[in-house]
Amino acid sequence: MMSQAIECDDQCFTLFQESTESYSFPVRFTFPFYYEPHPLCLLAAKELQQHLQDQIEWVHNFGIDEGKEGLIIGKMFGVLVVKNKLGQLGYLAAFSGKLAGQNHHSKFVPPVFDILTEDGFFRKEEEVINQINKKIEILEENPELAAYQDLLQTETVQFAKQIEEYKQKIKAGKLLRKTKREQALQYYSKEELNALLESLRKESVREQLYLKELNRGRKERLLDIQQKIDELLGEIGTLKEERKNKSAALQKKLFDEYYFLNQYGNKKSLLEIFEHTFEAKPPAGAGECAAPKLLQYAFIHQMTPIAMAEFWWGQSPKSEVRMHGQFYPACRGKCEPILAHMLQGIEMDENPMLINPALGKDISIVFEDNELLVVNKPAEFLSVPGKNIQDSVYERIKQKYPKATGPLIVHRLDMSTSGLMLIAKTKESHKMLQDQFIKRTIKKRYVALLDGMVNGEEGFIDLPLRVDLDNRPHQLVCYEYGKSARTLWKVVGRSNQQTKVHFYPITGRTHQLRVHAAHAMGLHSPIVGDDLYGTKGDRLHLHAEWIEFKHPATQEIMTIQVDPEF
Repeated sequence: MMSQAIECDDQCFTLFQESTESYSFPVRFTFPFYYEPHPLCLLAAKELQQHLQDQIEWVHNFGIDEGKEGLIIGKMFGVLVVKNKLGQLGYLAAFSGKLAGQNHHSKFVPPVFDILTEDGFFRKEEEVINQINKKIEILEENPELAAYQDLLQTETVQFAKQIEEYKQKIKAGKLLRKTKREQALQYYSKEELNALLESLRKESVREQLYLKELNRGRKERLLDIQQKIDELLGEIGTLKEERKNKSAALQKKLFDEYYFLNQYGNKKSLLEIFEHTFEAKPPAGAGECAAPKLLQYAFIHQMTPIAMAEFWWGQSPKSEVRMHGQFYPACRGKCEPILAHMLQGIEMDENPMLINPALGKDISIVFEDNELLVVNKPAEFLSVPGKNIQDSVYERIKQKYPKATGPLIVHRLDMSTSGLMLIAKTKESHKMLQDQFIKRTIKKRYVALLDGMVNGEEGFIDLPLRVDLDNRPHQLVCYEYGKSARTLWKVVGRSNQQTKVHFYPITGRTHQLRVHAAHAMGLHSPIVGDDLYGTKGDRLHLHAEWIEFKHPATQEIMTIQVDPEF
């Protein structure tokens, strides 16, 4: 393959600086949700990363230059290797969202739809909404409104106190009248008693009438204050409804104008693309990722996509695991529906998630009796049937033991994790073993090889986790909505810039050990071979090597260990 030396007037199309003679073309386009970067993408990324380090056009703090001022924001960048209309080989570059507060920078493709365009409809409508916001703010800060609200609160409290005090007075008067009646029955004549009773009755009626009048007068007073508040709030409510309607109309117009192309020139708006998804509407930030920007520009300018890759540049966000310079697949929540349209008709690499990873692998039985099994699950082997793949530990055991009762699977291991799993042959054993998991009396130990030199010898990690709704099955650290995830760890060896550790999980969240190993607030060293939170390798170096439990029938404490194959 010859390196192109012809100049190109397209500012977003970059010719390779290095000769590409020795590079071969990929047979198919990149499957964007799971890939290893093609060598041409690696070369393009290398050149782009050098540009990020050398350029002086804009200033952005990625958190990788010590002492640099400004809010630290890491970014996802993408490169798309293409052939342009002239047949030149080069690449396009893009960033997710905005960079240095702007949508446009030389060398990078523009956004699919630029909401920051000064004379565009979005800016104009946004200004109208901003003016409404200012009116609302002025009305909400009106001192008269605050004074009436304070007055209402004060008089409500005073009213309640006054009513309560008078009710206590009525109660005391009622008690006094009762005493007078009891005394009069002993000492008064009939005429005197009747006169007294009539007097006491009238006194009681007067008290009740006064209470009613007091209630009526106070309620009228509070109602008068509330009406003045409602008059002032009414205009605010009208403005808020107007803002709501204008915002909804602007969002719909934006989604309608925000369209995406494919190689055939077919257009689809964001609304059309997401109308058949679970939420039936685009998530926030949809279409602002690097991959859609790159493909949109290529199709508009009649370029042929060859291969694509995306990498993270900068410090990791606090909630996610992102390694500086590491390549990552496109996110599923925002990009999968969009790219399904944009890549229509383009032959891509096979989706590995549709390939059964368990083919040719066997499950070894470590222990067996009439009640249970302990098996050693291979890496890249599902514990239970998945969305696309049925083959799993459950299916294999079900076929091998057709007369076994109960759900069989007592607990799970991640597909990529190897190691010991308990299988119950009977319903009774399943219930008793699962009860031990619920009560956390079962003890487990994992061994992992981490990519890096871990500081310290042992410790405790407490980072709550939840699923990344925009990028399943990735997990995020989330203190607001995450579930408790706690892990004890201990270093057992170090060599070749790698650390061997034992993990003792207290909880059992999805990807718990993988995130706790890789996250900056954990051990900050991903597990070797972790294709989600680290760097893909021959396998994930995580193994459930030891388990201790009470036998459901004999009540004997069982301890079983199988060493990893790494």
